[in-house]
Amino acid sequence: MRITAAQRTENENRIRAAMDRLLRGEIPPGGTCDIKTLAREAAVDRTAFYGTRPYAHLREEFEHRLASLQQAGETPDPRDARIARLKAEITKLKERLTQSESIANNLTDFRAQALARLAAQHEEIVHLRATATTASRVTRLPGARTTIIGSCS
Repeated sequence: MRITAAQRTENENRIRAAMDRLLRGEIPPGGTCDIKTLAREAAVDRTAFYGTRPYAHLREEFEHRLASLQQAGETPDPRDARIARLKAEITKLKERLTQSESIANNLTDFRAQALARLAAQHEEIVHLRATATTASRVTRLPGARTTIIGSCS
């Protein structure tokens, strides 16, 4: 069924009004900033926006305006903005996790090296004590004396 010029103008006005609302971020519940939601908000059949249909130029205008907003860093759809923010946060957290794992691996390596050095030093001390005990030229020093300091009256 053909529509009259007045009906077409009215439809275009509804489409432009819906387009403006969507691009301002007034997204209806369950919708997104896309052609499907635009068609539903303007009460126009979605197929009218494709091919050589009467409102294809409005679809192109909508997509162009949406792309311009996105290039300017604005996201009219709060869900898209939230998704972008969460993706950035995930990337940041993955980098932090990689750093933490690297630090943990370095500390584990350091601990292993420290334990190996301590074990080697202990073996050297045990060896030197055994050598000192068996050697006849080594004189042992007397043990530490403990003196009690008394008070003078």
